[in-house]
Amino acid sequence: MVFLVMLSVYAATSAYAQDESKHLQELVELSARRLLIAEQVALAKWDNGMPVEDASRENQVIGSAMKAGQSKGLDATSVSNFFRAQIEASKLVQYSLLAEWRREGRAPDHAPVDLASTIRPELDEVDKALVAELEESKVIRVGASCRTDIAKAAGKYASAHKKQFGPLKAIALDRALATACIGRYASLFSSTKTTHQAAQALRISKTRKAQGIASRSRHSQYSSRSCVHRK
Repeated sequence: MVFLVMLSVYAATSAYAQDESKHLQELVELSARRLLIAEQVALAKWDNGMPVEDASRENQVIGSAMKAGQSKGLDATSVSNFFRAQIEASKLVQYSLLAEWRREGRAPDHAPVDLASTIRPELDEVDKALVAELEESKVIRVGASCRTDIAKAAGKYASAHKKQFGPLKAIALDRALATACIGRYASLFSSTKTTHQAAQALRISKTRKAQGIASRSRHSQYSSRSCVHRK
């Protein structure tokens, strides 16, 4: 019986770890999607002679993300830092592509790109999903291994998508995720808790969740055995 309980706890903990890793991977994939859209942004700016820098748009993006993050209990500064990194990564792609097209004297053949009514609404949806994943991945992002986990996840993604993700976008992806980990630098919550208190609260939450999964697993095993005995 003790063995079954230990096995249930181990299985629950493993399932929880896999769930956290899944959210981290989704954070990487959404960041990568944002960088792919950056190429469309560059084409729109090429067509219209627009500068890469757009302070009002950047402030709007960061402000909206902070507001959404605070509604989920995330620290406003950490959300702001994350989205500033996302924007800087996007601009890295834009600057590099525009310079390349200037050297070649032309951009790739493409259909007209509507930045205001098509591309930016698409970016807004990605940003909403990113905020959601910041909330879902907050336990793993406060962990000591976060930076290593992020680097490996980004490298894995870039290697698996080499046709879409050349060296430029691979570098930009690392830049986009540079502030994803929180560690000792900021609280996960928008209150005045210290980072240590936040991490402790998350560990308690994680333990309780794992215990809850284990409890349900034991109940399922008990129900199964009861059915067998009744038969």
